[in-house]
Amino acid sequence: MRLKNKVVVVTASTRGIGLAIVKAFACEGATVYMGARNLERAKAVADELNKNGASVKYVYNDATEDETYVSMIEEVVKNEGHIDILVNNFGTSNPRTDLDIANTKPEDFISTVTINLKSVFITSQAAIKYMRKNGGGSIINISSIGGGVPDISQIGYGTSKAAINYLTKLIAVHEARNNIRCNAIMPGMTATDAVKDALNDSFKELFLKHTPIKRMGLPEEIASAAVYFASDESKYTTGQILAVSGGFGLATPVFGDLADNANSRG
Repeated sequence: MRLKNKVVVVTASTRGIGLAIVKAFACEGATVYMGARNLERAKAVADELNKNGASVKYVYNDATEDETYVSMIEEVVKNEGHIDILVNNFGTSNPRTDLDIANTKPEDFISTVTINLKSVFITSQAAIKYMRKNGGGSIINISSIGGGVPDISQIGYGTSKAAINYLTKLIAVHEARNNIRCNAIMPGMTATDAVKDALNDSFKELFLKHTPIKRMGLPEEIASAAVYFASDESKYTTGQILAVSGGFGLATPVFGDLADNANSRG
């Protein structure tokens, strides 16, 4: 019960990594609010989890409606009296339009960067206001390994995640005096339904060829890192960008070709 009596908001949380984080936090004793656009789906998820003794609720948040970032936080504080933990999990990209520098339309690039960045900036700003009054808190930003290792496409998504990594450090520095910590997690290829549906088998095989731990991550493994950053186990840790990616991006670029024959260099 590492998060007992803590009030948590998790954005984009009805499926995938966000849902895994909701479940993990609820298991640790937190009251968890699911920030969601589809309240019917959120209610169904919450009702199911609450059958097993969890305390999961839901609140409206639509990433395309700026005002809901603030209203989401304010509704939670109105209901619970405080907010202790914010997980900024929302992130989006259209792989059909978010391409490389030569082929991405400026308006598509700007749109992707803008929505991903403001989802973190506006929500964190709103939460910090109340965390200060509460004597502290923890903000956890779900970034991406693509924010640390340049990709051949999705230039808007990667740029936005790199900026979120930097924003994470700025929040950590600015708010340390208020006992507010801020850290980020960079998932690698994670076995969510969205990834399974969006990526073909040949691409997944190629990606995993360059991942030292030869498999996709599990949403629950990302959630475990989030629990660490949310709990007092990390109370002296702030401004950190943690890759939970199976080692992707660490090795020599020819790792995938040499891994099965490491001693052959001549």
